Amino acid sequence: MTVSIPELTGDYILDPAHTRIGFVARHAMVTKVRGSFHRFEGAAHLNGADPAKSTGQVVIKSESIDTGVEQRDQHLRTNDFLDAPNFPDITFRTTGVEALSDTEYRVTGDLTIKDTIKPVTIDFEYTGNAVDPYGNLRVGLEGSVTISRKEFGVTWNAALEGGGVLVGDKVVLEFDISAIKQD
Repeated sequence: MTVSIPELTGDYILDPAHTRIGFVARHAMVTKVRGSFHRFEGAAHLNGADPAKSTGQVVIKSESIDTGVEQRDQHLRTNDFLDAPNFPDITFRTTGVEALSDTEYRVTGDLTIKDTIKPVTIDFEYTGNAVDPYGNLRVGLEGSVTISRKEFGVTWNAALEGGGVLVGDKVVLEFDISAIKQD
């Protein structure tokens, strides 16, 4: 059973078991490294009748970064990149929501990485809703945004012998969200 978009109005929390917050970055200018964060929490108030009144926030634990290579992950946790001991949280807080269509939404907010706050705009696709076997109403959203890591103070790099750099500046942040409505 699904419900109409206006009926989705309410408070939601992210389901970490069915949500992925990931990233893609260029390595050695020839390939992409993909990873994700395993520890995060998020909440939103969705207003199906008036999406502009929707709000949300996500807090990601920077030490939970995982690319599948422990040595690389340890380096990403250092001051060269995320400086997880001093900046344990990466946060996103909405400042605006705009409906582009019945299934497309533009979400603007403040992204904080390390101690730098920058506005970003993420285009999300509403992928549907369903009541799960436990009676929970779930909504699905998918979105992504490309950021410049240097703009957030993540500037470490190494020059390559043939020209270019080891780590690309552009990072794609990916969000595959399953959120559960709260009563």
